[in-house]
Amino acid sequence: MLLRLAGRLPDRHLWRYRDWLAGGAADVLARMLPGTLVRERIPLGDGDFRLLRDALFPLGADPALVNAILPAKQTRPAHTFVATSHTDDSGDPAILVLGATLRGRQGVREVRSSWRRGDGLPLKRVLLVTASADVVGLTSEIQRILRALGEPEPCVEVLPPDVEPTAYHRAALAESALVCEGADELAGHRG
Repeated sequence: MLLRLAGRLPDRHLWRYRDWLAGGAADVLARMLPGTLVRERIPLGDGDFRLLRDALFPLGADPALVNAILPAKQTRPAHTFVATSHTDDSGDPAILVLGATLRGRQGVREVRSSWRRGDGLPLKRVLLVTASADVVGLTSEIQRILRALGEPEPCVEVLPPDVEPTAYHRAALAESALVCEGADELAGHRG
């Protein structure tokens, strides 16, 4: 569900909820997320609403708050993406560290970087990782690296191979630059 909220839930909430999930605090997430969606006025379509309800009710979510989430109407995407910022990205410490950390790593296919723009805000890096192992833990690990490098609200999207990317993810992937390949991708090149 948190993947489906990318681009809709503000970054200040999304990274924290993903970190809580990785830290074993799914029950806290279940209690907090519905209230955040209501306060931030983030609507959900029927499919996303059912997914949220089915995931959070068993973890103790408040049914009244879940049912107070606004229904979604068709809207156009709030963000567009570009593959590079308007500065030289080649010496970017985040790219260098992530490339060194994730290159050749088991369970990682590839790491890509995109820059999001929208809502009159400055460009924001979105890191996109396709991975087949421990997507929740990997998301949290990359977020911690980016926070240590000075990014207070990191945008990290770790996409498992069995989940269809959202329109947000497809747009970001279409306008992204390769950072590095993990072991899953390298194995595919050898065979």
